[in-house]
Amino acid sequence: MKSSNIRPSRFHKNPFLHELNFTTAQKIQIGLMSVTVFPVRLLLVCFFMLLAWPFAFVALLGRSEFAVEPQTCWRRIVDVCLRVLMRAMWFCGGFHWVKVKGEKADPSEAPILTVAPHSAYFDAIPVTNTMCSIVTKLEGKSLPVWGTLMSYIRPVFVYRSDQDSRKKTVEEIKRRVTSGGQWPQFMIFPEGTCTNRSGLVLFKVGAFIPGLPVQPVILRYPNQLDTVTWTWQGPGGLKILWLTLCQVHNSMEIEYLPVYTPSEEERENPALFANNVRKLMAKALDVPLIDLSFDDRDICLSKGPLGIFNFSSLLEFNQLVCRLGQKAATNSSKMEEEATKACKLQGEWLSVESFAQCLGLPVSDTLKQVHSMFDQNEDGNIDYRHYVIALLTVCRPTKPKENLKLAFKMYETQEDGNVVEDDLATILEIMLGVEDMCLSGLFLSLEEDTGKITYDEFCQFIDQHPDFVSNYIRFKDHPSTLCLGRAKNSNGSEQKKTD
Repeated sequence: MKSSNIRPSRFHKNPFLHELNFTTAQKIQIGLMSVTVFPVRLLLVCFFMLLAWPFAFVALLGRSEFAVEPQTCWRRIVDVCLRVLMRAMWFCGGFHWVKVKGEKADPSEAPILTVAPHSAYFDAIPVTNTMCSIVTKLEGKSLPVWGTLMSYIRPVFVYRSDQDSRKKTVEEIKRRVTSGGQWPQFMIFPEGTCTNRSGLVLFKVGAFIPGLPVQPVILRYPNQLDTVTWTWQGPGGLKILWLTLCQVHNSMEIEYLPVYTPSEEERENPALFANNVRKLMAKALDVPLIDLSFDDRDICLSKGPLGIFNFSSLLEFNQLVCRLGQKAATNSSKMEEEATKACKLQGEWLSVESFAQCLGLPVSDTLKQVHSMFDQNEDGNIDYRHYVIALLTVCRPTKPKENLKLAFKMYETQEDGNVVEDDLATILEIMLGVEDMCLSGLFLSLEEDTGKITYDEFCQFIDQHPDFVSNYIRFKDHPSTLCLGRAKNSNGSEQKKTD
């Protein structure tokens, strides 16, 4: 599968991965504080959270989720009480002081604050300091105590897997921020997910669709040991809480940058608006831009014997199929249907028009880009099986064996269920995101090298050899040695092979 290399293949640091390494001194400190300071801090944090709960609960009585709420005197008192109690809670958690640079803009000047990078649940500190509304997952509403406190700031709840919910969320944000200051100021984390702060991933455009001025806000945690980062692969929430409460002091900096007023072009193009604000924030943070999104996280975290090695082409493909709407409508039965369809085509080469007909879509620039990624011979034709394997990989990167089973189904012979060496190489090239696969090491290691293998035999082999990728196959840019090449590549053209 070809790539235009517009997406990163590998990263200096995977933004969705966080690893902690402790020195001996740090281990001793954590051990001592675990039996002394930690229980006291945890008790105090819980105490102040519980103390704040009645104020939020009373303030929520009789409140409508959609109606504007007058700021009466008693509500202002509740607001002040909650800010004080929340600040006391964070103080007990080791955030004794929080350094603030710049000034928060008035809601009339910037109705939306865009905050990044988003990396921890301690990012709630600026929210509780300002009592701004936020966009958050619907599941948070049902959390004991914290769900009530969260509801007090009048958030917009979103259900991530529901496409209609996302649309309604954008509409609700637009309704509130164009109300002339009647609703609280919004504090939005446009990355839409937690990362390890190694760079800024792509911003979601929800905060930028209204086309109103925004104030960028950047967060820093300048601690020697990063115990606060909570992302998709690394320490869990409870472990992070324990480690953070075992630190003598936890530093945090909040910097309010100047208000960013969009140009006419940016108002018409929210994606451009979002990207320009992201560039500005990345420059202030002195971190790189990482062209990945929330939807890319599972691909980036793929691991195991069949884990993705090179992300470049698959990330680009993932972006394109999302634009076509093919990924959103994909489930297990749909994948079975696509594999069956590919089997019936029996390796028939498809033009752009035939490919569009197979997908039930009109010919578009995006569809042409997808088609060109599999046009290995550069003759305007592709093998539909290649597309299906790539779709399986990006839709279910955490289920490589299930994907492999369907891939075998598309290539295996009806007589004995075998797949020949070249076809297996093609499958693995796409699943791993690599080129010029050589499987001679694998087949020479089998009891009988017949040049073909069944799904069960291959799964048994990789189960017995978890170092399968490093020791038994070779490909271009392999980490241990140069690829030897194979007799023929996936499109049938000749390849040089060295003994």
